[in-house]
Amino acid sequence: MTEGEKTPISWDALAAELAATREEAEARGDADPETWDAVASQLAARVAEREPEAVEILPPVDEPAPLPPPVAAVPAPKPEPEPEPEQLEIALLEPEELRGGLEALLFVMDDPVDVATLATALRCPPHQVVEGLAGLAEEYDRRRSGLVLRKVGEGWRLYTRDDYAEVVERYLVGGQQSRLTQAALETLAVIAYRQPVTRSRVSAIRGVGVDGVMRTLIGRGLVHEVGTDPDSGGGLYETTPLFLERLGLTGLDELPELAPLLPETSAVLDEHPDA
Repeated sequence: MTEGEKTPISWDALAAELAATREEAEARGDADPETWDAVASQLAARVAEREPEAVEILPPVDEPAPLPPPVAAVPAPKPEPEPEPEQLEIALLEPEELRGGLEALLFVMDDPVDVATLATALRCPPHQVVEGLAGLAEEYDRRRSGLVLRKVGEGWRLYTRDDYAEVVERYLVGGQQSRLTQAALETLAVIAYRQPVTRSRVSAIRGVGVDGVMRTLIGRGLVHEVGTDPDSGGGLYETTPLFLERLGLTGLDELPELAPLLPETSAVLDEHPDA
C-alpha cells in the first residue's frame, strides 16, 4: 500500500476491537458512561480518518445513438436503348407482282405519287419501280386502254385517255342534270345542318339507311369525307364548296333557320299520337 493511500474500513475488525475494549473496561471495573464516551469519540476520529472521500456520482450520460449502417448507393437505372427503326426488307419483285402492286396503289391515290413512296410501299428498289412504271405506261398505250399513266411533276398518276373524253363527259353531264331524289335532298339537309356528321348519325336521324344516297351525293360532288369520328371510328362528312355554289350561298352561316321550317308540335302529335 503506497503512502497517503487510506486503508479501507473493516467493520468486522472494528466491532471486534470495540468488544475487546469493553471487556477490558469491565475487567478493570471502570465501564462507566464517561469511559464509553471517550471510546466512542476515539472511534469517531478513527472512522473520520479512514472514511473515503465522497465521490460525486454523476447521472449516466446518454450515449449517442449508433449511426445507421451506410446505405449502399443504388446505381442509376440504365436508359433503355431506343428501338432501332424497322429495317424494311428490300427485294426484287416478279414482273406480275410489280405490275399489280403499282396498279393497285395508283388506283387508290388521289394525287400524284412519287417513286420513293411507291418503292417503300412495295418494298422493292426504286429503280425497279421506275422500270415498272415505264412498262405499265407502255402497256396501256399499246392496247389503247381507257387509262393512261402520266408523270406529273415528281409523281405519277392514272388518267382517263383523251380518246374516251366524250364518253366520260356524256356520263358526267347527264348525271349532273338529273334531279336529286327526295331521300337525297333530306340526307343532304341533315348533313348541311349537322356537319361534320357520320353516316350512322344521318341514318339515325332519318330512320333509314343512307349508304346508297351518300354515294350519290359524293358522286355529285356535294358531300365529301373530312376525317374520322374519334368515338365511333366512322367517317365524318361535310358539304363541299359546290354545295354552296349550287345554293347561291357564300357560307354555311347563310343557311336558313330551322325553327320556322319545323312543323308545329300539335301537328306532330296528330301525325304520331304514340310519340
